Amino acid sequence: MCANFKPLTSQQIHDLGLPEIPFEYPEEVYPNYATPLLFQSDQGLEWRSVNFGFIPKWAEDKTIGTKTYNARNETLLQKPTFAEATAKCKFGVIPVSEFYESKYFDNKPQRWGVRRKDGKATFIAALYEIARVQDEIVRSASMITMDAIDHPMMKEFHEPGNIKRSVIVIPHERLHEWLNLTQPDIRSFVQGFPVEEFECSHVPKERIKKASSQLNFFDS
Repeated sequence: MCANFKPLTSQQIHDLGLPEIPFEYPEEVYPNYATPLLFQSDQGLEWRSVNFGFIPKWAEDKTIGTKTYNARNETLLQKPTFAEATAKCKFGVIPVSEFYESKYFDNKPQRWGVRRKDGKATFIAALYEIARVQDEIVRSASMITMDAIDHPMMKEFHEPGNIKRSVIVIPHERLHEWLNLTQPDIRSFVQGFPVEEFECSHVPKERIKKASSQLNFFDS
């Protein structure tokens, strides 16, 4: 599962010919941080600042977002948290320059970064929602995941065992198709990304002053 990433850069926005993002956002994102989401509106491609962590309409507060930043594609229509938004095809992408996964050595996690070799942004499939929580309008999103036990790169991440997950990467050439789905059948998009187009490497976490269980998850 992906709980940490760097959103796309201004250069990547320019290279892909995307609209400029009209708001500021963090250089690095964790659950319940704000991040840019790209979606299709009646006016065309638009950006929204969303909470990384899905906040359903029935939520009493935003704390649920620390547990809903990833959504399994297999159960989107069964889980009460995601079912309504899925049925309404609220699909977008969270574009990232790099996302991070844990790779274990001697039972200790190291932070590894995954990125495209060509330097372009990676479009990660997302499900989004808008809800009113304690008189506040909250836009939120979750990254959609898939089984990765057979993926040459992603099977090397996460805790030892037979449960391996990966975010679903939307190919650049299928972005319009993904953003304009009218039926919640996403099976044709549930494919492991082409490993020859990506690379990964150890990216130690920089020491920071703010104490947080999320930020200190990786030992190195």
